[in-house]
Amino acid sequence: MTMMTRMSVLGTGAWGTTFAQVLADAGHAVTMWGRNPEIVSAINSHENPRYVPDLVLSESISATCDLRQAVDGADLLMVAIPVKAVRATLEAARPSLGNETALLSLAKGLELGSLKRVDEVLSEASGVGHDRIAVLSGPNLSREIAVHQPTATVVASSNLELAKEIAGVCHNSYFRPYLSSDVIGTEIAGATKNVIAVAIGAAEGLGLGINTRSTLMTRGLAEMTRLGTALGADPATFAGLAGIGDLIATCSTTLSRNFSFGHRVGTGMSVEDALAASAGVVEGVASAIPILQLAQSIGVDMPITTAVVEVVEGRAGINDMGNMLLSRPRKMDGWKIELV
Repeated sequence: MTMMTRMSVLGTGAWGTTFAQVLADAGHAVTMWGRNPEIVSAINSHENPRYVPDLVLSESISATCDLRQAVDGADLLMVAIPVKAVRATLEAARPSLGNETALLSLAKGLELGSLKRVDEVLSEASGVGHDRIAVLSGPNLSREIAVHQPTATVVASSNLELAKEIAGVCHNSYFRPYLSSDVIGTEIAGATKNVIAVAIGAAEGLGLGINTRSTLMTRGLAEMTRLGTALGADPATFAGLAGIGDLIATCSTTLSRNFSFGHRVGTGMSVEDALAASAGVVEGVASAIPILQLAQSIGVDMPITTAVVEVVEGRAGINDMGNMLLSRPRKMDGWKIELV
């Protein structure tokens, strides 16, 4: 691995823009890529009012609509685009990737159809081996990071030396990376917590209180852990920043698109209208079906995820969600299935 000096970010949404600023504040020049010429032009004028209003971007950040220009020569390529666009974008970028280019996923979710994690999609689409791929996850609400509120995150890779190097690249006065070798756990936690946030947002939209939120959050963590461990993850990952840390953040504020979407549905808005009102992709909706399909394929019980899918697919109303969960058989507390 060569020293990382050239950074590129694919994606000009809130998280991609904020992470570019994190890198700039750590002392790096950053090139961003996006499809929308207006947003690219705004970034080159040191702002992104559509996604990160009031944030003045560093002069060391530039943007382009030319994918080859953004990728060519990059030592570290951050992927901050919706999961559904990852495969096609990396296939297009593949000819421009260098032999030593490392990839860092900032995306969270599973690919519809293949049911693959983002790190798996990145490797297949780009031809880059897993030893040069890392994922980043944690309680990383972009709006808070944009105003330099202290934040921790997890950089996970099967190549711990790569994780260390990337952590060093993005470590600054307000952004603190921790390390992990559990890519599976970090990915599954990041994907499933968005679905749980939809359920909790819906409950609060219905006027339910802290008891309900705590119940859904805790049992949601149990679902996340069951699925992850069945796939080979370390259960300890779900007790850390990428698990409970990210879950708490995403389930506690309207700064989360997933929570906000659920809240709108809970107050009576249709799924379609709630999606239209969202400023960006609601990955909890996009990933709910593939997560449930993956869980069912390996015999993992995920009742909250099932309830979210039933509502999103129109087979149940939001008021049915509580009955679906409360009428289940009694079991021992914890993430393992033990009926009583």
